[in-house]
Amino acid sequence: MATGKAPHGTTSAPDPTALVRELRASVRGEVASDATARALTTMDASNYRRVPLGVVAPRDADDIAATLAVCRAHRVPVVPRGGGTSIAGQATGTGIVLDLTRHLRSIVELDPGSRTAVVQPGVVLDDLRAAAAPHGLTFGPDPSTHSRCTIGGMIGNNSCGSHSVAWGTTADNVHALTVARYGGDTLHLERGAEGPAGLRELAAAHLALLRTGFPELPRRISGYALDALLPENGPDHARAFCGSEGTLGVLTQATLRLVEAPAARALAVLGYADESAAAEAAPGLLPYRPLTVEGMAADLVREPAGLPRGAAWLFVETGGATPAEARAHAERIVRARSADAVDAAVVTDPAGQRALWRIREDAAGTATRMPEGSEAWPGWEDCAVPPARLGPYLRDFRVLLAEHGLRGTPYGHFGDGCIHVRIDFDLLTADGVARFRRFSEDQASLVVAHGGSLSGEHGDGQARAELLPRMYGDELVSLFTRFKDLWDPDGGMNPGILARPARPARLDENLRFDVLPRKPVDVAFGYPDDGGDFTAAVRRCVGVAKCRTEKVSGPSVMCPSFRATGEEAHSTRGRARLLHEMLAGAAGGVITDGWRSTEVRDALDLCLSCKGCRSDCPAGVDMATYKAEFLHHHYRGRLRPAAHYAMGRLPRWLRLAAPFARPLNALARVRPLAALAKRLAGIAPERGIPVLARETYTRWLDRRAGGGTSVFSHDRVALVWPDTFTEHLSPEVGQAAVRVLEAAGRTALTPGRGLCCGLTYVSTGQLDRARGVMRRTLDRLGGMIGEPVIVLEPSCAATLRTDLPELLPDDPRAAGLAASVHTLAQYLEAFAPDWQPPRLDRPVTGQTHCHQHAVLGDEADRRLRERAGLVGELAGGCCGLAGNFGFERGHWEVSAACAEDQLLPAVREAAPGTEILADGFSCRTQLGQVGGVRARHLAQVLAEGLEPGPR
Repeated sequence: MATGKAPHGTTSAPDPTALVRELRASVRGEVASDATARALTTMDASNYRRVPLGVVAPRDADDIAATLAVCRAHRVPVVPRGGGTSIAGQATGTGIVLDLTRHLRSIVELDPGSRTAVVQPGVVLDDLRAAAAPHGLTFGPDPSTHSRCTIGGMIGNNSCGSHSVAWGTTADNVHALTVARYGGDTLHLERGAEGPAGLRELAAAHLALLRTGFPELPRRISGYALDALLPENGPDHARAFCGSEGTLGVLTQATLRLVEAPAARALAVLGYADESAAAEAAPGLLPYRPLTVEGMAADLVREPAGLPRGAAWLFVETGGATPAEARAHAERIVRARSADAVDAAVVTDPAGQRALWRIREDAAGTATRMPEGSEAWPGWEDCAVPPARLGPYLRDFRVLLAEHGLRGTPYGHFGDGCIHVRIDFDLLTADGVARFRRFSEDQASLVVAHGGSLSGEHGDGQARAELLPRMYGDELVSLFTRFKDLWDPDGGMNPGILARPARPARLDENLRFDVLPRKPVDVAFGYPDDGGDFTAAVRRCVGVAKCRTEKVSGPSVMCPSFRATGEEAHSTRGRARLLHEMLAGAAGGVITDGWRSTEVRDALDLCLSCKGCRSDCPAGVDMATYKAEFLHHHYRGRLRPAAHYAMGRLPRWLRLAAPFARPLNALARVRPLAALAKRLAGIAPERGIPVLARETYTRWLDRRAGGGTSVFSHDRVALVWPDTFTEHLSPEVGQAAVRVLEAAGRTALTPGRGLCCGLTYVSTGQLDRARGVMRRTLDRLGGMIGEPVIVLEPSCAATLRTDLPELLPDDPRAAGLAASVHTLAQYLEAFAPDWQPPRLDRPVTGQTHCHQHAVLGDEADRRLRERAGLVGELAGGCCGLAGNFGFERGHWEVSAACAEDQLLPAVREAAPGTEILADGFSCRTQLGQVGGVRARHLAQVLAEGLEPGPR
C-alpha cells in the first residue's frame, strides 16, 4: 500500500511486510498490522481519515526509540496517538501509529512538596487528578474529555479546558519534557536548557518578528509557539514543544506543575436572553477571579432541569476553603452581575454540580446533531478571540454562517474568548465540500480580523494548518517550517501537519465520508433518527470517546466491555470505526468482506447489548441495535452459533418446557447431564442453569382469579405484561406486583397469552423471527393496544419501547404499544398517584437495569423508593450477564469483570441489613451466581411490606 510522499521526499512505497517484521523483532510491545488494528486508528474525532500501515504499542522509551529507528530505515512516517480525541485530524497518519495509551501509563513520581508530578505520556488526566487529590492538588487544564484524554495528547495539542481562566493552558503547567526524536536522539527540555541545534540561532535572527508576530490572547494555540524561544522567555523549549501536534518528536516523560485544588466549590449559573448577551457579560466576570466562565445556549440542552431561566447560560465556578466561602464567592458574583442576567442560581450540592457540568461536557457530542436531527461536524471547532471581542465576534460569525447557508450552535470557554461549534456542513457531496472550503477561508479571515487564533484549544491539524498564513503571514509561517526541520530534518514526524500542509493534506482532503456509500444500505431496523440510513447511524460516532472512560461512578453504564478489557476494539467508538470501514468496503475501506466480516463480528462479540451507549454516548450511538443488525446480515442463510438457537429462541423452549418443569429441574441438578446440555447449547460451563417455575405466572393469576376475565377497559384494571422471564423463571415477581397493584386499588390482569416482545431474537440478530414474533403479539393484543401496560422486566420493556417500533416502523400498532409501556413505578405514579407505599425505612443497594437507565429512565422508581423509605443510591454500570451474553461460552471472564466494576463492590460495601434491589432477571441471576447474594425486584420488597390481605 502506498503511503503518499515519504518523509525523505521520495515517492517510493515501503514494504509493509518487511516493516512489520522488523518492528516485531525490535519492539517488546505489541505490533499489529491486521485489518482490525488499522481500522481502529484510521480516524480521531475529526472529519479526517487516513489509513496507517500498522500500530505499535510501545512498552517504554526504548521501544519508542526502536520504533523510530525502524521507521527511519524504511522511510515511514510516525504519528504519536493518545486517546484519539483530537478534532483537527492530527492523530491519524499513513505510516505507523504509536499507541501510547496501552503501556506508558505510570505516574512515576508525585511530590506534594514541590507540587510536581512526573508522568508517562499515556497517563489519563483523571488518573493524575485522582492521585493528586489526596494532597489537595490537581492538574489545572481539564478538557471535557478529561476521563479519557492522555497527558501526552494534552501536551501535543496544548489543551486547556474549562478552568483555564484560573490555571492556564497545558503549556503553562509543564516544567520539563523528555522527547525522542525521529533522528534517533533524546532531548530533555526545560526553561533555559538547550534544545535542538540551530534553534538559538533561528530565534536570534528573527527577534523582532517573534516579538510582534503573535496575537496577545489567552487561547493562542495555532502554529508553533516560537515566541517561547525568545531570550526573555527562557528560552523555554518545553513550552515551544507544547502544541506541536506530534510533528517534532515523541514525548516519553513529562514533569508537570500541580496547583492547589479548592477544598470546596460552588457553581453560579447565570441565565441570559441569548448567547450574545452571555458573551458580552463574560469578560466582566474575570475580575472576580472565578475558576471557570463557560457558556452555552439552550439548543444544546437536552434536559434544562436545574438551569435558571434564560436562553443561554454562563457556568461560573468558584472555590473556597469551606463550602460557605465558596458559596459566598458565587453569591457575590450573582449579586454583582444581576443586572446583566435574566435569572441566576447558586448550586453547592456536589451531585447537582456534576449534573450541570455533564450538560456542558456532553456538548461536544450533543452538538453533532442540529435540533431537528441533521448532522453537524467539526472543522471550526475552537477559534479564539480576545475575550473583550467575543460578543462582536459571535455576531459576525452568525452573519457569516447565514451568508454560507450554514447553521451551528456555539458554546465553550467564554471567559477565554474560545468558542466551540459544530456546523451542518454537507461533507458528502462535491458542492458541499466546496462550500466547506469557502466558509473555512472566510472564517479564518474573520477570526484574524478580530485579533484571534484559528485554534484556541484543539490545534490546527489538517483542518487549519493550510490557513495559518492568513493568521501569521508568510514570513512567520516559513519560520514554522524551518523550526520543524531543525527538530525533524528527515520529515518523519506526522508530516503535513502544521508545516507544509500540501496535498494530500489540505483541509478538504482525506475526509472520512469520502469512502462511505452514498445510497442507504438495505437494513432491518428503521433508524428513525437517522432517516432510515444505517450509514448515517454509524456516522453518529464522531470519536469523542466517552465510551473509553475506564472509571465511572453513579448512573453511567457505557461501555462495560471496554472497562473490562481496556481494548479499543471493545469500545463503542472502536466498533463504530470497524463498521465505518466495513461500509467503506471496496471504496477504500480496510475491511472488504462487508456483512461477512469476521473482524466486525469478533469486536461485536463482547458487546453486551446493554444499550448504555444509547443514552450515555453524547452523540446517541446505539451499538446494541447496530450489533443486532450486523448479526442479522452476518448469519443470514448460514449456520449460527449454538447459543443463538438455544438462548436466542428461549421463549419457545420455555413454553415447551413449562409442563415438565419438575423433571427438567431435577435433571439439571445431575452434573454430567447439565454439563452436556450446556455444551450443546453453547452455555459457559461456569454458569448454573436457571430453575424453571413449577407454575407459570399467568397460570397462577388465572387460578387466583378463578379463570380470569375479559374485562380490560375498566379504569381500575392494570395490565401486567407476561414477559418470558416473569412467566417461566421468576413468577414470584409477577405475584408481588399483583399484590402491590391490588393494594393500590387496581385489579391486575394479563393482556393476553403467548405474548412476547422478541428480546432474545433481537439480541441474537434473528430479526426476521423477531418481527414475526412481534407481529403475532400485536395481533393477539387486538383492541388492547394503547391501554397502559406494566412491564416488570426492564429489558422487555425497553424492547417494546424501542426495538418494536424500529423493526416495524410501518405498523402503527407498534408505536401504539411502545407508547403504552410503563414500569411498575411509572404506572403507580401516573394512575395511582395517591397511593402510599408501605414505609420500609431501610437502606438499599443494587443496580438500575442497563436498559432502564438507557431507555425508560429511573426517576419514577427513585421517587417510589423515597416514599417507601428505601434510602441509598443504586450502582451504575452493567451487571455483566445482560441476557444471553453472560451465559454464552467464552464470555464468563468479561461477564464477571463487568459485575466487579460497580455492582459487586457496591453490594460488598453495603451495611448489614441492606436490601439488594435488581429489577432485571439477569441482574438477580448474576448477583446470585457470581456474587453469592440474593437480590429482589422492587415489587417484591414493596409487597413484603404490605399488610396481610386476602390471597
